[in-house]
Amino acid sequence: MALPPGFPVRRAALRLLDAVLRRGETLEQAEGASLADVRKAPDRALARAIAGESLRWLTDLDAAIDSATKQRLPDDAKARMVLRLMLAQAWRLDTPPHAVIATGLPLLAGGPRRLAHGVFSALMKQEAALPEAPSLPERVVARWGAEKAAVIAPGLAFPPELDLALKDEAETQTRAVAMGGVSLAPGHIRLPRGAAVESLADFKDGAWWVQDLAASIPSRLLGPGEGRSALDLCAAPGGKTMQLAAAGWKVTALDMSKRRLDLLKDNLKRTGLKASPVRADALVWEPKHRFDAILIDAPCTATGTCRRHPDVLHRIGKGQIAEMVELQRKLVAKAAEWLNPGGVLVYAVCSLEAEEGEEQAAWIDAELGLAPKPITAEELPAGLTPTSDGWLRTHPGMLADKGGLDGFFVARWVKA
Repeated sequence: MALPPGFPVRRAALRLLDAVLRRGETLEQAEGASLADVRKAPDRALARAIAGESLRWLTDLDAAIDSATKQRLPDDAKARMVLRLMLAQAWRLDTPPHAVIATGLPLLAGGPRRLAHGVFSALMKQEAALPEAPSLPERVVARWGAEKAAVIAPGLAFPPELDLALKDEAETQTRAVAMGGVSLAPGHIRLPRGAAVESLADFKDGAWWVQDLAASIPSRLLGPGEGRSALDLCAAPGGKTMQLAAAGWKVTALDMSKRRLDLLKDNLKRTGLKASPVRADALVWEPKHRFDAILIDAPCTATGTCRRHPDVLHRIGKGQIAEMVELQRKLVAKAAEWLNPGGVLVYAVCSLEAEEGEEQAAWIDAELGLAPKPITAEELPAGLTPTSDGWLRTHPGMLADKGGLDGFFVARWVKA
């Protein structure tokens, strides 16, 4: 029997889901092998969307599946995997049920197709539905606490919109109007999701780059450079480097990944901004001079990106958090040595874990001899406020009426 036209896309989505949940890969890591036989860009995007929505709503999809089976399917059973994809399409992507069945059941060739058909059909007849906000995995709720999880969850219901950072802040309002977007801060424009980046106005001219609003805040906290020296540690793919360069800093951009550093160089070339890229391991590299400012967007678990990368909610555990904490402390200790007297250090992570954020800031206060430089409300986009310690904590539930934010922790110090 001939397979339906949409089958390769669903097979690719199943491979993506399996790679994340069974092998612990990120969606990006899994794309190479999983999408190898899906050539067209719209089909590849659909496969990613099916897998992404399955992961975003996994806990609720599993609860629905369990409600319709007499005996619970194992977590890694192929029938459960396929049902997750089928329900995500019906409930989140508005795929007609007959198309879901036609493209989903062939994934179970030689397997329990009748079971999957029966469960899916029963849920459709019951007119079952997902909640307004996704339920987070139990281990995530246990780690964050029920109260924190409850305020974050509503921000995870949809993939994020598209944020742009402008090279010239003075153009904010005119560009926002011309592009049909809204601005939540000087130098920022937010556009509806789904926009093809390369086709947007002035992409080739380098007038802007893609950067989440929360991700733009750490660089903003260093202010105008006025020709002073700055080190962007772990700099690639270059959003913060370009911000600093546009603000007048003389930037050294350090990263150990050749691939990512090549992206940074491409971005600098496109925007016409100047910086000095350096490929090196920050733990063994020694600079030729000290810096007036250092920005550390430290390697982390990236759980703060869960609205755009829902796989992190299902991959990250305490082991990975502990590894990142150790690396972050080594990097910060190195950076503190490289600051000029009076120099400013900004530490940031796109993580929602207290161990990587608030606990690291407390450790820096106690161990590195740097003086805290509290963040003020006037330095932040409207609607955001610093903590009582002068730190910043953002999460996906913030500014929800305006499209939300990635989760970041940011703190700042000055060297005596």
